[in-house]
Amino acid sequence: MVPPSGEAPVVVAPSGEVDALDDRTFSRIPEPRGEGRLPLGDGTWHQLARAYVLVQVISQGAVLLLVLAAAVVVQVVFGFSWHWIPAGVVLLVTAFGLAITPRQARSFGYQLRRDDLVFRRGILWQRVVAVPYGRMQLVDITHGPLDRGFGIAQLKLVTAAASTGVTIPGLTQRAAEQLRDTLIEVAETRRTGL
Repeated sequence: MVPPSGEAPVVVAPSGEVDALDDRTFSRIPEPRGEGRLPLGDGTWHQLARAYVLVQVISQGAVLLLVLAAAVVVQVVFGFSWHWIPAGVVLLVTAFGLAITPRQARSFGYQLRRDDLVFRRGILWQRVVAVPYGRMQLVDITHGPLDRGFGIAQLKLVTAAASTGVTIPGLTQRAAEQLRDTLIEVAETRRTGL
């Protein structure tokens, strides 16, 4: 629904249903510790679907198993042992990625404000991007085979400036479609100056 001038866009859920943007998502965005806290804005923050963590764990686990299997095959077939150094590095990095995936997924969030969409992500290296509705040129939904199996999608917002493009991974399919429709509707009114 397009808001009156000066108000944030309203995402309308069918009556009696949970808002698709908050269906099966994490409950809150963890805030950084210590001094340099990022401002989280004044609106409602929406998060990724919980299934996103499972998809990431499966993907990274598959990489871990493939690298391990390849290293074992090279060891058995050729008798080399030096290949364990690069394989070990890849295995350690992938294992570290598996360990932080749940915390990393909870750090993603987006907020629909009056004039823009604010997206944040990151644990150590945090990024906060505000994409003005009037600058959005394309809103795209994509999902791979594993994403489709778990009912999630990723929504990509493209603007004229490549640095302000935003990709929101791990949305439920329903949330991605609802958000896409809302963003397109609001962006059209902002571009035409209504």
